[in-house]
Amino acid sequence: MTLNNKVAVIYGAGGSIGGAVARAFAAEGATVFAAGREVDALDERAVDDHLDQVIAEAGRIDISFNAVGIPDADIVGTPLVDLDVDTFARPILSYATSYFVTARAAARRMLPNGSGVIMRVTATHARTGIPLVGGYGPAMAAMEALTRGLSAELAPHGVRVVGLRPWAMPESSTIQEAFAPRAAATGMTWEQWQEQLASRTHARRLMTLAEMADAAAFLASDKASGLTGTIVNLTMGSLDD
Repeated sequence: MTLNNKVAVIYGAGGSIGGAVARAFAAEGATVFAAGREVDALDERAVDDHLDQVIAEAGRIDISFNAVGIPDADIVGTPLVDLDVDTFARPILSYATSYFVTARAAARRMLPNGSGVIMRVTATHARTGIPLVGGYGPAMAAMEALTRGLSAELAPHGVRVVGLRPWAMPESSTIQEAFAPRAAATGMTWEQWQEQLASRTHARRLMTLAEMADAAAFLASDKASGLTGTIVNLTMGSLDD
């Protein structure tokens, strides 16, 4: 198993993406600490206190994976010209802050050991224009930029920082919650929307949560030691690099 003797903390583990990653890590032998709703990933003290508890119990942290999301019912579905500033800025501030707080806390504990992997899941909105998503696209782009910046500082000391950019996994609660406002704005059915999204992939289908989670487990393993400062394209060809 590729993650034997590794200690992983999953932020947002109560969600479908974080839960899938937690299961994949555990299947590969990792000791997984699932930080769900009981840890506010925007609260510096809460994150620090939780990691102190993890290290007191497990001795160290080897992998930090952030899959934290925010409710977006009032963020998506509205044209940018109709958004107020606070609604536009909310996802940018929330996503970037959450990632920074959890990554910084993990890095401070990984650096003395000279090893570790910090990970974050983003979305295609970081690289391509998608209508009716408000500040969600800039939020994803900010986190991908932070991944590169963190890697530039941490990789020389043995800590890798990588991202994953999947595309429209229909099993995920995120994509399901995002559908309603888009349906109201466009009139598409759930089936029509999935078909439209799948038509953009080379495989003419959408990725499963298990496929995304298996890729995350590989990236977290020592077999991916050459990968840092990059966002792994899991869009099944819908987005060219």
